[in-house]
Amino acid sequence: MSGFRKGFMKHWYAVEAIPIYAVVGGAVLGASWYLYRLSMGPTIQWTKANPTPWNNIKPNQGTKMLEVNQKFDERYVSVVLHALLQR
Repeated sequence: MSGFRKGFMKHWYAVEAIPIYAVVGGAVLGASWYLYRLSMGPTIQWTKANPTPWNNIKPNQGTKMLEVNQKFDERYVSVVLHALLQR
């Protein structure tokens, strides 16, 4: 069985391609995280229960990914994400 595994893995991928797999995997992971982050933003409405979710943002909440010269007390957490975190 070990000989079969070595032969299969030898033809399955090249050692030189491992960095390419790592970079592509990292890019896919980063893009997935960013799409999830965009889908949970304050301007996205998932349910009809709150037709204007952007009105729930307090003045001391930051909603941007990178806030350079602004100091906010807390980050924005969507209602859907907040409900999932409370479980």
